[in-house]
Amino acid sequence: MKFRYAMVCSSNQNRSMEAHALLKRQGFDVSSYGTGSHVKLPGPSLREPNVYDFGTPYKHMLDELRRKDPELYKRNGILPMLKRNSTVKLAPQRWQDNAADGSFDVVFTFEEKVFDMVVEDLHNRDHVLKKCVLIINLEVKDNHEEAAVGARLALDLCQEIDAAESWEDSIDDILTGFEKQHRRKLLYSISYY
Repeated sequence: MKFRYAMVCSSNQNRSMEAHALLKRQGFDVSSYGTGSHVKLPGPSLREPNVYDFGTPYKHMLDELRRKDPELYKRNGILPMLKRNSTVKLAPQRWQDNAADGSFDVVFTFEEKVFDMVVEDLHNRDHVLKKCVLIINLEVKDNHEEAAVGARLALDLCQEIDAAESWEDSIDDILTGFEKQHRRKLLYSISYY
């Protein structure tokens, strides 16, 4: 694999981590992030989410929610999700704090609001490397089933981009073909490091 990829959602829990896990298994150079101010997981009600700081280990969240209400968090898929996440990396990371991780060639987001935040963040950074980065938004509902579908679609698109001689020369054709094949509209932008 020749490009470096980042998968980004709001909390670095479901959509970005499902894609991160799948791409990692396929041998891609991939990282994942969230853009929110905190990591939020569903709680016993909509008004009672479980809120954590970025950097809190997935294992800590898993143990805490297992103590709080193991049946609820197993039934709603949070415990299996956290278990998967803990096998991929230590803790959720925040996109806006990732400068030390180096540059990426392609960044995937799974929600337009997240796409806008990534584009704005890249626009506000110092562009010292003069290195191009492609940002693609693939809209995916934040549930376990849709995250799995979104991860497979992201993998398909990453494989097409990786197969291209130069994504800069063929990105319009790649994205148009993808949109026709999967009947999904993509947003994309180009920025710089």
